[in-house]
Parts: sequence; C-alpha cells; structure tokens
Amino acid sequence: MKIGLTYTGSNEKHQNYVRWLQADEDIEIVKLSADDNNLEELENCDALVLSGGVDIHPKFYGNAKTDYVGAPNAFNEARDLFEIEAYKKAIEKRMPVLGICRGMQLINIIHGGTLIQDHGEEDISKNHVGNPDKCHALSIEPNSFLHEIIGEENAIVNSAHHQALDKLGAGLVVNALSGEAVAEGIELADSFKNPFMLAVQWHPERMFQFNLENTPASKAIRDRFIAEIQKTLT
Repeated sequence: MKIGLTYTGSNEKHQNYVRWLQADEDIEIVKLSADDNNLEELENCDALVLSGGVDIHPKFYGNAKTDYVGAPNAFNEARDLFEIEAYKKAIEKRMPVLGICRGMQLINIIHGGTLIQDHGEEDISKNHVGNPDKCHALSIEPNSFLHEIIGEENAIVNSAHHQALDKLGAGLVVNALSGEAVAEGIELADSFKNPFMLAVQWHPERMFQFNLENTPASKAIRDRFIAEIQKTLT
C-alpha cells in the first residue's frame, strides 16, 4: 500500500503524519511536493492525504486581500496549484482522500467554497489558534459519514488554525461543528455512495500531544482510511 502525502513544509510535522499513517503496518508513504515537482508519483499511489501548512493564497477563493490579520509573510502558490491538481487527479482516479486542516480548506476551495481569512473574535481564536495546539470539544452530525466512523456525537480534538470555512463548496456538507459554530469537518454530500473523501480541521496525526491518539477522532479516522484503501486493492 502506498499513500501519497503532500509536504506540510516542516520535516518534523511531516514525520507526525508518517508515523500516524503507518502505525505498525507495512505502508509506504510517498512525499508529494511542488518543490520536488513529482505529481506523477501520485499515479503509483493508492490514496492521497492533503496535509496542513501555510495559508492558501486568497486569489484561489476569489479574494484580493492578502494583508489580513495573521497572513503569512509569504504564500506558496506553487504548492496551492500542485495540491489542487493532486486532489483532482485523486478524485478522477477514485482514490480515497483525506484532508487535514489546510487540506480541508483547500478541498472546500476546489469545490467553489471560500474562507474566513481570520477568526478575529477573541472567544473563537482562544480555542482554535495557537502554538502549541488548542484542545476543544466538537459535535458531530448524527447521520454523517464522520459519525459512522467515530461512532459518537461528541469528541475532543486539537486545533491550530486562524482561518475557517465561510461559503461551503458545491457537493460538500459540514459534518462537525465546534461550540463556536466553526466547521470542523466536511465530506461529500453523497459520501455513502462514493469513494472515501473526508476532511477535518483538526490534526489527528498529532493528538498524541494531548494523549488522545487512541480516541476515535484520531485512531478511528486513520483505521477507516486504511481500511478503505485496502478495499480498493482487493
């Protein structure tokens, strides 16, 4: 089994994804990045993970403002374009796809959605923004694909994001909300009839930092993702 993993921009953070995805199984992780210009490697992969990282350039969601609160010193448009194409190719090939944090925001944009550029309000930011991660509760839509995976209507997760979904992309539904009504997960509107596509705003790959690595919001998502990949190989 080979999983294509987009490069988050940090070797340390990249390794968190690798450890989480591999666990104790014989799984090869293929690093995909604009710097390596190796999108063709996705052809040899069985699934795609879109990782977290720097803000997506606002032009990709129709916004000209680049000097908003919390904006990065530099965007990475090459990465944006690279990962947009990676997602499109994976969907075309009906590969299982998992988006995490920035990955969820990018998927929403690809489907025609937009982003809130910065939470702004203190009562929201204090639970979602920061280094290290913040830890907070969320509620899960009872009839969603995510609920089938996690098996609970409430969960504790981690967050480290100052941006959030605004307009929802076509063909997507929100499957989880924080207490401040921030979208914490999305899936395809007809998830039960399509190949696996799930995106979450939190970071299941580093929930070990809160001793939450064995909770469903981390372990069950990883295990279901691997199981869905295995289905495509039989």
